[in-house]
Amino acid sequence: MRDFFSPSLSSMFSSVIPDCDPTISPKLYHICMAPVSVSIYQVPRGRLSAPTLVTPSLACSPANFLEEEGNRGLVAAVFGILFSSLCVLVLDKDPLPLVAHSSQTACSLWSILRILALLYYPAFYYPLLACATVGHRISYLVGCLLSWCHCVVHIWQKVDCPQSPKIYRYYSMLSYIPIILCLVLLSLWYPALLIRSFTGQEETLSKEVMKIHRVTRGFQIPLKLILSITMAVIAVYQVALLLLVAVVPTIQIVRAGMTKDIVVLLVQFGLVPSESPAVPGDMEKELNTVKYYLWSLEVCYICSLVLCCLLTCAMLLRTLVMHRNNLKALYQGAVLDVFYKAHILRPSRQAIVCWMSFAAFQTAFACLGLLIQQVIFFICSVGFTFLVVIPLQSGTNTYLFKIIQNMWPFWLTLVVAVIVQNLAAHYLFLEHHSLRKELTNRRALYIVTYLLFPTNVLVGVLAGVWRMVISGLYNAVHFCQLDISLLNRGVETFDPGYHAYCHYLKIEVSQSHPVMKAFCLMLLQLARPGGPLGLRASNVEEGETFPLPTGGMHGHRRGAASGRARWWLAYTLLNNPSLIACRKTALSDPTANGTQLSTCKP
Repeated sequence: MRDFFSPSLSSMFSSVIPDCDPTISPKLYHICMAPVSVSIYQVPRGRLSAPTLVTPSLACSPANFLEEEGNRGLVAAVFGILFSSLCVLVLDKDPLPLVAHSSQTACSLWSILRILALLYYPAFYYPLLACATVGHRISYLVGCLLSWCHCVVHIWQKVDCPQSPKIYRYYSMLSYIPIILCLVLLSLWYPALLIRSFTGQEETLSKEVMKIHRVTRGFQIPLKLILSITMAVIAVYQVALLLLVAVVPTIQIVRAGMTKDIVVLLVQFGLVPSESPAVPGDMEKELNTVKYYLWSLEVCYICSLVLCCLLTCAMLLRTLVMHRNNLKALYQGAVLDVFYKAHILRPSRQAIVCWMSFAAFQTAFACLGLLIQQVIFFICSVGFTFLVVIPLQSGTNTYLFKIIQNMWPFWLTLVVAVIVQNLAAHYLFLEHHSLRKELTNRRALYIVTYLLFPTNVLVGVLAGVWRMVISGLYNAVHFCQLDISLLNRGVETFDPGYHAYCHYLKIEVSQSHPVMKAFCLMLLQLARPGGPLGLRASNVEEGETFPLPTGGMHGHRRGAASGRARWWLAYTLLNNPSLIACRKTALSDPTANGTQLSTCKP
């Protein structure tokens, strides 16, 4: 086979990228940083926060980094670092950097190391989240140091060794771009938090409690949804990068190494058209044709990959719109506008499990959806290019055109049958009145139906093929969307993605309902009559928004606004169908607000 390749291709194979050992090796980096992370786990929180919040350590303290009003960008960045590290881990020969890889390592031990790495990386990067949840200057300073160390080391390693022999010379550097960008974001975020802690007033414990009920205007996208969309976008980038560097360089190498000897074989097998005998010295035109075919194959692959990435990102953006509409409908009690059956929106064991796995499901579905789309669109683009575009350019007939040309009576019969049925249905079998339409000439209708039955069977075959094609394309494009089911109504529970999304909605609505937040705010204000400015009970209007006061108010107007707000709150709670099951039996009404409750689960 070596004789078939040109000298240029042989030189390309000989120029193999050698292994590069950076100044700060991954093993040394983890040996130094892992003890630092462990030591941060053991720092008593009582030394970092108020004396009343003494807990054993940061690891044991409740880190509420998934709260609605948390540092969303910081949390998304840390999750992005974690997921990108796991993506790099899939193709790395050292799944656990602390343990060196050897050729004698058993497959079972290698699998165990990979499983341990899935537990090691979340613990390794967790301090980057914990330092933000403590809410103290010292924790922000530690976060600055950690993020700076991680960022400098990763940039140093990629500058020191920009090329690697893994798949493609620049794949390692390109795959680390999300990690570096997220670390740069953390390196800027923590200093901003530290500076803000010095310029602003320190929040007391009561103010920290009140931040659960921060003043917000309009619709707020849940943090878990932001995480899921961010991870899905990173997954699209990583999968697209892997698909690109694994195929395109190989096609380029084959095209550059194509010789006339290989073209002779292709001509003899009938894969390349030729007008002259298959002689190696006269294959210049056929050689250019083969290279043009390979170039067309490369263009089809890249175009289909770009189209798949754009469609997946568009579907993810559509998910945000659909999720906003679903949440607003459920907030108003319109359960049947979201689910095909009424449900009680309350937490359950299954709902909690689905809420925990929702972001991971969204990420995994985005990866699989992109792979499926790439396979389908690449096959379609190659078929269209080689069966339609290239023959039209060269002026030759291919098998597709020959089939269409030889079967023209068949296609003409089907087209005429469809046209005749439509014309007869409009002019012969349908009687038009001023206000309505009625069937007429029923005897002729029955006769035509019987006579055209064999022809309609053939039309049905074509319609069935089109149904299969359009169903495959639709499911492939919408595979990454969890807010819609790819199955019919009644069997939606067998769709694991949609099933997880429905239970995720239950947790989101039951735990972050605006009415519930307003009610909790009023309870806190009753316990603390002199609450902070802008969070008094008079600022609550029906639980939807909490507008800030624009100016001073008289005493009686303030009292009237407070009473009116409490009356509307009570009225809303009384007529909320999702809260009926929580009341006493004497007050229960299964048809309240026009909604029939059911214990069915999606």
